[in-house]
Amino acid sequence: MHPITRRAALSLGGTALAAPALAQAWPARPIRIIVPYTPGGTTDIATRLLAEPLARALSQHVVVENRPGANSIVGAAATASSPPDGYTLAMVLPAHAANATMQAGRLPFDAVNSFAPVSLMVTSPLVLAGAKQIPAQDLRGYMDYVRRNPGRVNYGSSGIGATAHMAMEMLKMKTGLQMEHVPYRGTQPALADLMAGHIGLMFDTISGLKPHFDAGSIRALGFAADARPSFAPNIPTLAEGGVPDVVASTWCMLLAPAGTPAAIVERVATETRKIVQDPAMAARLHELGFVPEGLDPERTATFLRSEVERWGAVIRAADIRAE
Repeated sequence: MHPITRRAALSLGGTALAAPALAQAWPARPIRIIVPYTPGGTTDIATRLLAEPLARALSQHVVVENRPGANSIVGAAATASSPPDGYTLAMVLPAHAANATMQAGRLPFDAVNSFAPVSLMVTSPLVLAGAKQIPAQDLRGYMDYVRRNPGRVNYGSSGIGATAHMAMEMLKMKTGLQMEHVPYRGTQPALADLMAGHIGLMFDTISGLKPHFDAGSIRALGFAADARPSFAPNIPTLAEGGVPDVVASTWCMLLAPAGTPAAIVERVATETRKIVQDPAMAARLHELGFVPEGLDPERTATFLRSEVERWGAVIRAADIRAE
C-alpha cells in the first residue's frame, strides 16, 4: 500500500474508533447553547427552559450564550464553525430556514448541510391580530375592509424575513389582499403601532399578544393552524374565518455542527424529548403558548428541509429581499 494511502486508511480507522470513545466520555466539560438573538425573546426563553433540566440529565453545566446579529446568521455561523464535538449547540427559529433563500450565495454556511439537526423542541402557531381602529369585529370583517381599501392598510412584522412577515405574504397570496409591509426592529414596536392604529394587522405568537387581547386593546382574528390550540381554545383558526390553507408557526430547533457524533446527537435529542414531554414542563410550555415537540434527529432534519422549501417558495413568489 502506498504510504499516503496507508496513512489515510489509518486516519479513517482512528476516526471510526474515536467516535464511540468520544461519545462515551461526553460530556466532560460544560456545553454551550448559542441563541442567535438577544435575551428575553422566544428563542431565549425556550432555550433557558431547556438548559437547566438538560444540565441535570447530563450531569454537566449547560450555558446559554446570546450571539445576536444579522437575523440569526451571526450565531448560526459561530455554531457551524465550532468543533463538532458535542460541546456547542444552537437554538434557531424559522429565520434560519428563510435565510437559505433570502441570503442565498451570501451565507458563511449551508443552512442545512453545515449542521446536524438534533431536535425540534417546540412549535408555536402564529395568531393574526387586528387594530381596533378598523371598523370590523372578526376576520371576515377585516378582510372585507382591506378589500374595500386596497393598499391603504399596512401590516407590521418584527423584520424582513421574520416568520410573521412570511405568514402575512402567504395570507396575501391566498386571498389576493393588497397590503403594504412595515418592517420593525422587533415585535414590541410593531405591537405598539398596532395598538395605536398606525398599522392594521400583524401576526405574532399568543404569548406576546394574549395580554393585549385580554385587555381589549387589539382583536384576536384567528390562528394560522389546522386546529385551535389547547392553550387558546376560544380563538378560532383562520380557516374557520374563511381563510383556509394558511398555516404558519414559529419554532425552536436545536442544531449541532455537521459531523457531531451521532451518539451525542441522539443523546441530546432523547433528553430533550423527555424534558419537553414531562407533564410539569409541558404545562409550563403551554402557558407560554408553545406546543411541546421533541422530535428525533431524523424527523427534525426532514422538518428543517421542508421549512426551507416552503418558505423559500413564499419568499420567491412575494419577492422578499433581505435588507
